[in-house]
Amino acid sequence: MRENCECEDEECGCSNNECNCENCSCDEEGFLAINHPAPDFTAEAYHEGKIKKVSLEDYRGKWVIVFFYPADFTFVCPTELGEMAERYETFKKLGCEILSVSTDTPFVHKAWHDASDTIKKIKFPMVADPTHEISYKYETIIPEEGVALRGSFLIDPDGILKAYEVHDNSIGRSADELIRKLEAAIFVRENGGEVCPANWKPGQKTLHPGLDLVGKI
Repeated sequence: MRENCECEDEECGCSNNECNCENCSCDEEGFLAINHPAPDFTAEAYHEGKIKKVSLEDYRGKWVIVFFYPADFTFVCPTELGEMAERYETFKKLGCEILSVSTDTPFVHKAWHDASDTIKKIKFPMVADPTHEISYKYETIIPEEGVALRGSFLIDPDGILKAYEVHDNSIGRSADELIRKLEAAIFVRENGGEVCPANWKPGQKTLHPGLDLVGKI
């Protein structure tokens, strides 16, 4: 069952994200599952020198990567965010926006942006989640620490979650691998019936699943 299910009924459906119990407090539209709507959120963000409200809904029609990290003024985080900043134009050319998220306040984001030459490179919104609401929705929160795991969530232009990965906080991520996944997701969306094999990159061969391929790969 989901953590916030209060009905204690094994038949309510929470265990498979199909809750049908009137006594359950979980949000049926907000559960996390591939090929289902990504949990929506509205929050403050530090962006372009200002603190402003952003909503996932604002980016409908674009690809979005929601990029959770534990905390500002840390160690692995600036290496990841710096790499994302350096590849930001590549993401934008692919029609993708990046929303980085941590449990810091927007004021801490600003202070880090002002203090760090690496973080100064960031031009995408740095979303603040001090209430942990977004981190709970995306199941990245570590409750006893008050910080998020390293989670990357790829959302399509219709707001549908297409891929995600969550790391232990000692393991950094690769912007190039996120770009590869994004390019594969774009190709599959635009070419119905085709699928991308391991390590696929644009220009390489894809597969068209069918009985003629069974046992031949």
